[in-house]
Amino acid sequence: MAAKLKPNPSDHLLILIVVFLIAIDSFVPSTAEFSSSKWYLISTEHWVGPERLGPIFVYCGNEGDIAWFAANTGFVWEIAPQFGAMVLFPEHRYYGESMPFGSGEEAYKNASTLSYLTAEQALADFAVLITELKRNFSAEGCPVVLFGGSYGGMLASWMRLKYPHIAIGALASSAPILQFEDIVPVETFYDLTSNGFKRESISCFNTIKQSWDVIISEGQKNDGLLQLTKTFGFCRTLNNTDDLINWLDSAYSYLAMVNYPYPSEFLMPLPGHPIREVCRKIDSMAGDNILEKIFEGISVYYNYTGKVDCFELDDDPHGMDGWNWQACTEMVMPMSSSQDSSMFPTFDFDLSSYKEECLREFNVEPRPRWITTEFGGHDIKATLQKFGSNIIFSNGLLDPWSGGSVLQNISESIVALVTKEGAHHIDLRASTDEDPEWLVEQRTTEIKLIKSWINDYYRQKRAVFEI
Repeated sequence: MAAKLKPNPSDHLLILIVVFLIAIDSFVPSTAEFSSSKWYLISTEHWVGPERLGPIFVYCGNEGDIAWFAANTGFVWEIAPQFGAMVLFPEHRYYGESMPFGSGEEAYKNASTLSYLTAEQALADFAVLITELKRNFSAEGCPVVLFGGSYGGMLASWMRLKYPHIAIGALASSAPILQFEDIVPVETFYDLTSNGFKRESISCFNTIKQSWDVIISEGQKNDGLLQLTKTFGFCRTLNNTDDLINWLDSAYSYLAMVNYPYPSEFLMPLPGHPIREVCRKIDSMAGDNILEKIFEGISVYYNYTGKVDCFELDDDPHGMDGWNWQACTEMVMPMSSSQDSSMFPTFDFDLSSYKEECLREFNVEPRPRWITTEFGGHDIKATLQKFGSNIIFSNGLLDPWSGGSVLQNISESIVALVTKEGAHHIDLRASTDEDPEWLVEQRTTEIKLIKSWINDYYRQKRAVFEI
């Protein structure tokens, strides 16, 4: 979510296929029917072992191939030696190679086979895997620390709350656990994305804002869709302007997420400060042809290397298709685009239309209140103060998902680390020589907090032993 790591995980990863995990029997079908493989990546290179109660660092795999997340979570690999930690990256069910029913085709066949793709099932998988792994390594007394970014960060924080006996703490980076019904303003995500462009260039912001009407107008002409196809270099002729609008919307949103101060290959090969480069391209083009300006700018995201001959609208290089199902069932995150603050087309969240779309695609109705029923979210401060401990919520305010996360300290042990210039879970990425000082300091703080959790755990273990 791939930069060179220090160390490179491929140099010392043992890749194992684990038999499928029945986490909650009442939720899953029989073994013969489900027949799933569960993949995880594990390294014991720096682990000091069970005799010394070596900690276990677990990254909560999210919506994609686990090797992708392992290659883009350098922070965990880099700090493992100083902690003497085992590193474990379990893959989320229905993503990557962890497919039930024998294959991805069967797993994604219909609503019946997809019904076991849920956040709570994924957490139960992780809990069973950790428990069995500790038993196999005779490591029942070893403390577990959870890590996760984005949806993985949500899973890490929720797992700490739901399974406090499994893990002693969690670093939840860019985790929008509040991006649900009636908690944060529905305009938050698109307003923050738009602010990322506005802060670089007002004229760039305005050009993008004006482009939507131009696209729709062009598409209504006799050969408009063909001309738009040529202008934007698609491999196949557009069927409608909505496909182009969604393609652009995705790129602008991803650019805001990965607006890192250095080059990266997390989602696409990109330069440092990619939004700045997009706006430079748009603003530097002479003339009044808005669509040519937009194509020049958007090519920074889709074709920065210059190696792409034409663009496919439905390309999914990281295997994230399962998220559409999750968004149509439990991960319902209401979003709107405001007329004044947003550079995107104006629209309001309409649950009825959302339901219709999910019924068309999957024949299911969304459950907008389930996640907050299962994991909480409303009145989060009071809830976490009473029931939570040992969670770091880290966020960068350039990240549009930060608006749906916890941005204030809840207690002494539930801490919000907020950076003005940070983008999407930048703290979990591998360190580089180009890291700004604020990022170095943020990671130092995270390490200190994790050390305090582990030391507290050791003190409690010694006290029990002495008694």
